[in-house]
Amino acid sequence: MGSAPQFAPLTAARERFLGIHAVRIFVRDLDRALQFYLDQLGFRLAIDTRLQSGDRWVAVSPPDGSTVLSLVAPKPDHPEYKLIGRSTPVVFITEDVPATYREWTLRGVKFNTPPRLKRIKFDPAALSPRNNVLLGAESPIWGGVVTRFRDIDGNSFTLVSFDEVTHALEAQRRAEAEKRDAERRVAQELEIARQVQAQLFPQNLPALATLDYAGRCIQARAVGGDYFDFLHLGQRRLGFVVGDVAGKGIAAALLMANLQANLRSLCATALGQPQALLNSVNQLFCENTTDGAYATLFFAEYDDSTGALRYANCGHLSALVLRRDDSLDRLHSNCTVLGLFKDWECCIEECRLHPGDLLALYTDGITESLNERLEEYGEARLVNSLCRHRDQSSSQVLDAVVHDVRQFSPHEQYDDLTLIIAKSRA
Repeated sequence: MGSAPQFAPLTAARERFLGIHAVRIFVRDLDRALQFYLDQLGFRLAIDTRLQSGDRWVAVSPPDGSTVLSLVAPKPDHPEYKLIGRSTPVVFITEDVPATYREWTLRGVKFNTPPRLKRIKFDPAALSPRNNVLLGAESPIWGGVVTRFRDIDGNSFTLVSFDEVTHALEAQRRAEAEKRDAERRVAQELEIARQVQAQLFPQNLPALATLDYAGRCIQARAVGGDYFDFLHLGQRRLGFVVGDVAGKGIAAALLMANLQANLRSLCATALGQPQALLNSVNQLFCENTTDGAYATLFFAEYDDSTGALRYANCGHLSALVLRRDDSLDRLHSNCTVLGLFKDWECCIEECRLHPGDLLALYTDGITESLNERLEEYGEARLVNSLCRHRDQSSSQVLDAVVHDVRQFSPHEQYDDLTLIIAKSRA
């Protein structure tokens, strides 16, 4: 004989939802039974519908909705018809049996006996570890108020009130309800935060004569720490900003909002002086954030009249300038990150965009996206995608790059994807 198959117990990670769908109660007339459960017991109508077979499916549930009784009216010649009016194994539990007894008696419900105290002895050794804790194995004898009642077809049910069980169940229900409420509040607050952060990204693109540009941030969570912006600097100059705040979630989003507010508030007072602007931004970032908070940032000031691009790369990934002849220039980091050092000096360098050139600013969510083999998308694939799509508009190039990244990394997104594409016009 072969040995019996062995089944591994379900672990917490593998547990699936499992509940009782319905308990069948056999009755003679559905409408008559339904009226009893709704009017006399105060149950709720759970289901009343016609199946494809033409049969009617009726189900009721007590006010808390924890149980569903499916009412079945078998034909007189069916074997199940003999089950009508018998004692059922269904046990209802309530906090106050005498009060329920009085209420239901006034509504015409028939009880076998008045409520009485019944002492029940449980064997602690037979209890599971979980129930042993819940029900208190140190006191295995409990007193409970018990009575039995009948429905209109004579089916009998038990109504009980075990204090310890009831209290434990109520505590569990309250804890679960509080957990659901807390989760719902968190979800609502995250949605509000998402909407607020969405408004922090540029809503309008100042028109430029020599440059076609577009930007996008696709967040991995409701909120994130990536940042991009287009700052109107006056005198036909536009500021391009891409940043990545250290951390994830709400904390990173708050730091991102702080950085964005500092940049936007100071850019109007630092006309033509990107070095002074970034020195002030770093100082405010240090003063308004906790120790250890920092952000990488690429800031570029573009002159629409000359095509000149003055930039500071503050510990960020190298910006890419894809020239018209397909050669590639990298605008490497020339400053350290923002926020770590109060004594911080900004370095400004310059390059020029010529007709047909393409500028790409991005965060590490693009290049560090992983495929199934844990390979990174990387700069080389990004450059290849830019070369393949460079003849399209900036927004089309942006869409194509994002599509390529998602094709390469089709699983769940783990980091924000932020990208700015700018193309120099003739």
